[in-house]
Amino acid sequence: MLYLITKWFGTFLHDGEKIKKQIVFPKDEEEIVKRLIKIDRGEILPEEWDICRDVTDDVIVNERRLQKIGMFFPSNLFFKKLDVDPNSFGFSIDLLNRVSCLLAEKKTRERLMAEDIQIIQMVNALDDLIQTCNLFSERLNHWSLVSTSEEKISSFRNIFDSVKKEINRLEKQIEEDMKRIAPNISRVVGPLIGARLIALSGSLEHLATLPSSTIQILGAEKALFKFKKDGGKPPKHGIIFQHPLIYRSPKAKRGKIARKLAAKISIAAKADFFTKKDISDLLIADLNRQIGVIKNQ
Repeated sequence: MLYLITKWFGTFLHDGEKIKKQIVFPKDEEEIVKRLIKIDRGEILPEEWDICRDVTDDVIVNERRLQKIGMFFPSNLFFKKLDVDPNSFGFSIDLLNRVSCLLAEKKTRERLMAEDIQIIQMVNALDDLIQTCNLFSERLNHWSLVSTSEEKISSFRNIFDSVKKEINRLEKQIEEDMKRIAPNISRVVGPLIGARLIALSGSLEHLATLPSSTIQILGAEKALFKFKKDGGKPPKHGIIFQHPLIYRSPKAKRGKIARKLAAKISIAAKADFFTKKDISDLLIADLNRQIGVIKNQ
């Protein structure tokens, strides 16, 4: 009878007295973390399959994910008292610390990516509701011109009011989630515009890797395509035009302000995704200083 034990540094077959067979992982934090993530997902590692290949003895396992390999005994006391020393196989505490930090970072990224999807879905739903609301508003206006009976349009107006309430609720939810997921972006450009930037780029990670020149024109793809096809003037801004710093500024200065704002959004996205540090006060102060210079030119 053999016991299959997998540690952070390798997988082992133990007969109750000593290790009979072993496969250690590469001494590289990236490679180790890949295996630990697979374990966390309930997968069987290739090393675990390999170590049990050609074994004639019964194999005992204490993890449900390993049931295809051996007999599952989660309460077997041997697993609780068994200790395999990583130093005996050349794996240091320093490497364990690096593995732990990298694993935590990757899990955080996975969680953020899942939250990105929720943000994108909410933005898409919000756009659908806004379009529906506009259609309802137009229909109500037309109807009021041809009908004097309030009773005929009251139920239609109730639906219209319900859609508006749902728009408000969804906007508040997006704002709350964005302030938690992307606090720097939310403060620099606003949570709703920030959410649309994430939706347009596909994820917070992708937004964090885009150059500021691309961020500046996200949402202006049709205008950019027209410029490339027919010539003329290229677009100076996309969705960020909705920010008051741009649309309230003189037309001649909007392009320069859009560039400065996009640059700060780029830095904010990197901080939100990579460092998780709140640097929004510094970004806003520097942005206001730069815009002040532009407006005084």
